[in-house]
Amino acid sequence: MTPQLFVWAAALLLLLGIAALIVEIFILPGFGIAGITGIVFIVWGIILLAVDFSQATTALVWGLVLTVVFFFVALKLFKRLDIFQRLTLGTRQQSEAGYIAPQPELSLLIGKTGTALTTLRPSGAAEILGQRIDVITDGEFISAGMTIEVLRVEGVRVVVRSAGKN
Repeated sequence: MTPQLFVWAAALLLLLGIAALIVEIFILPGFGIAGITGIVFIVWGIILLAVDFSQATTALVWGLVLTVVFFFVALKLFKRLDIFQRLTLGTRQQSEAGYIAPQPELSLLIGKTGTALTTLRPSGAAEILGQRIDVITDGEFISAGMTIEVLRVEGVRVVVRSAGKN
């Protein structure tokens, strides 16, 4: 094998190794055959491109050490800059049971009247005591703009009827 062909084969191994790692990262996530093949091809390409084996081994060890140092410095920096909190839901918005959305006290609406903002067929929106509330009827259709009355509250369900009925 001529030296120039030898260099091209080593460069091809490096490129194939990088391509295999890209496939592993974006197409086949996990640590599988493509990742292992990519690592082996890159190491093999570096060894073939080096002048001697000890130089290749030294370069690989230094690369590994610098990667580990960079990784830990980046983790410390991310922790100090609070970057991970911007990417995840922080503890300020959680309770022991999970996230709890703020809800108005809906039981205070029983017996109150309001106006249907949308056609209720059977669900829609209504304005009751100046608040926009999602409501549902017992099956009747109520046109937008009609007066409604709150019959009962079942958890977060506000059941209404037309105010003209008994």
